[in-house]
Amino acid sequence: MNPGLKSMEYTLRPMTIEDIPQIVAIEKKSFPTPWSSYAFSCELCDNEFAHYLVVISSSQPATVLGYGGMWIIIDEAHITNIAVAPAYRGKSLGKMLMSGLIKLAREKKARRMTLEVRVSNKIAQALYARMGFTPAGIRPGYYADTNEDALIMWKEIS
Repeated sequence: MNPGLKSMEYTLRPMTIEDIPQIVAIEKKSFPTPWSSYAFSCELCDNEFAHYLVVISSSQPATVLGYGGMWIIIDEAHITNIAVAPAYRGKSLGKMLMSGLIKLAREKKARRMTLEVRVSNKIAQALYARMGFTPAGIRPGYYADTNEDALIMWKEIS
């Protein structure tokens, strides 16, 4: 799989087991209830529906700056998570990851994509809206750590 997205400074590639320690470090800085190493390992090794990308620095290819993942089931892609290391936010890496996931979903014959985002996360909602996702509903109390609602967003990609 070649996500086909590259800039002078950054490149997307598929996530590997070796990336997991860096991914978990980004998780811990990004989410109140981060996924564990075990969860990411299961996604990569045991979940046939899972597809994950990382963004790396072209000058430091061993350094993961962000990641995103999704499950593709039949013709729908569900974004499971996406995060960028705090020091690299605001550099369009989230947009790069989302573009790569959309391209990959299209290659895998998905026709629609969905995601949930915290209702308080206006920055992420704005990114998703710029990428063509539209609000479609609310999942009350979706985030167990805070009981916060999730905004459900969808995008047609066929």
